[in-house]
Formats: sequence, C-alpha cells, structure tokens
Amino acid sequence: MEDYPQHSNPEERSKHLNPNLRRRSPRSLRPEDYLRGIRSGDRPMLSRAITLIESTHPEHRELAQEIIEACLQLPPTSTVRIGITGAPGVGKSTFIDSFGQYLLEQGRRPAVLAIDPSSRISGGSILGDKTRMETLSRDPRVFIRPSPAGESLGGVAQKTRESILLCETAGFDTIIVETVGVGQSETTVRALVDIFLLLLQPGAGDELQGIKRGIMEMADLLAVNKSEGEAGEAARQTQRAYQNAVHLLAPQTSGWAVKVLRCSALTREGLAELWQLMTDFCTFTRENGFWERNRREQARHWLHQSLTDHLQQLFYQHPAVQKEIPLLEEAVSSGRLSPFRAAQQLIRLFIEPKP
Repeated sequence: MEDYPQHSNPEERSKHLNPNLRRRSPRSLRPEDYLRGIRSGDRPMLSRAITLIESTHPEHRELAQEIIEACLQLPPTSTVRIGITGAPGVGKSTFIDSFGQYLLEQGRRPAVLAIDPSSRISGGSILGDKTRMETLSRDPRVFIRPSPAGESLGGVAQKTRESILLCETAGFDTIIVETVGVGQSETTVRALVDIFLLLLQPGAGDELQGIKRGIMEMADLLAVNKSEGEAGEAARQTQRAYQNAVHLLAPQTSGWAVKVLRCSALTREGLAELWQLMTDFCTFTRENGFWERNRREQARHWLHQSLTDHLQQLFYQHPAVQKEIPLLEEAVSSGRLSPFRAAQQLIRLFIEPKP
C-alpha cells in the first residue's frame, strides 16, 4: 500500500488524497460567481449562499447582502409563496411530501424551506424535516432546506425572506415555508408569503377553542388533514365547524372568502382541489390588485424589521452597554432599580457620545 505523506494540516491531507479538491473560503468567490451558479441550477452553490445568509459572521453577512442585491437587479419572476402552519402532530411535513409530489406532476418546481424549532436551553435544532419528506427529498427537481428557527419570534428563521429570494432566482416557482407550529407570534409568516394555509386535525370541539384567533384571521385556506378512513366523519364534522367559525371573523383585506376543505396526505385526497383553490386565490388577488399591494407592504415590513434587528445588534455590541449591563441587571434583580430606569440608563450610554 502506498504511504501517504503526513500533513499536520487536515486540508493538506485532503488535497493529497483528492488532488481535485479545492477548499475556498466564502470570500474567495465573488457575488457574481454565486449568482451565476444559483441561476445555472447549482444546488451546492444555492445551499452555500443560504448558509452565508444565516451566518452571523460580519464578513459572511456583507457577502450575503451583495448576493441579495445582485438578485434584486434581475427581472421579477412569477412565483407563488405558500406558508403552511398547524399544531404539532397535524402532519405538516407528511402533507408537504405529498403536496410537493403533486406540484411536480403539475409541472411546478417547488422549493421547501422547513423551519425547525430551536431549543431555548441548548440553542440546538434537530433539523429533521428533510427526513420526514422521504419521497420529495430524493427528487432532484426539488430543493429542501431545513433551518433552525433560532430566536425568531415569528416561528420562521430570521433570514427566510432572503432565502426565498435566492430560491426564486434559482428558478423555483413555488416556495413552501413550513413553520414551527401554531402560536400567536407565528403570524409573522404572513409577512413572508402570498398564501397562508392552516392545517387542522379531524375532530373539532376543543381544537376549535385551542386555535388562536390571530391565526384563523390570517389564514386564506384551511384544510382538515388526515381525513382518510375511519377519520372521515370526524373530518367532515371539523370542516363544518370551521366553515361556521370563519363566517364570524372579520373579512379578509384581500376580499377573498376563506375556504375550508378536507385532504389526506396519505391518499392524496383533496390535493387537486386545494391547488385549484390556491390558483383561484392567485388569480383573484392579482386581478383586484391585492397581490402587488401585499408584496409591497411585506417589503416595507421587513425594512422596519431589519432596522430593529440591526439596532438591537449594535446596542448589545456597544462596549459601554456590555460593561454596564451586568451591574444594572444585579440592581434590577435586587429591587434597587426599576427595569424602566435601567433601560433608560443603557440607552443613554448607547446614544450619547463619551465626553
């Protein structure tokens, strides 16, 4: 057996074993290199670009924004952005696996951005959505990207909007955003998508009481999943209950009348009807002008959200603030200072220059 030279550097060892291997830092590629690769269908390049977007490293963020700006210079594409949410256990990932296959049969090119919950204790995320979409994840025509939700209150990863733009640049015309689960803060997803689908379990009653009103008011379509077999009658009862409930909510700003239907991810029952309703929604909102107004309003929303995120980052990185926070935290926790007064002092340190 040939003796390979010993290298202390792991990268040098890898290059010796595989002479064609060339590891380059993200900055060694220019924004136009990323753009060219993304537009040509280079999946690894698309994944690398999304990784840059999700990175907190300043150099990565700068490069990511240059890539985003390059994408924005391209002619707009005709895409549909679909948000899918529902209580844990409702079968979101299994539903997307079946629905994605149906979209492929209709000639669509779906991309799935699956958001996994992050642990508040360890900060870790399982990122298991791709394994739950067994059939779809094996299809080379589909792009699936699991991302950790992190500290995002909206149930979606902080950089999901930019990831959507990259997927659209890569030629995917149907972007599915699977969110963490139902919660009041989950309504942030509405500022990312064109259509918001709420999946429901068969069996109304307590479930109807448990669904947050804010989610109901934001949903454009409601689908009772798992309606196959013995659950069929329970699914019909749930459908009727929600059809009655949506009439009690305020009218949609889009003018669209919310629809409730039944479906099954296992038998694919109702998927054709669901896609037809989504198509009808797109046609309806484009004709009455809501589609364009909504996307413009979403862009304004994310401008202000980006300002908030950036200012918060600058605030906590400020040397004087970092030095004073532990002292003020101790004063607040011991009752010697009110949280409001402590916050005022920290803000003063941030905005007032040193004498």
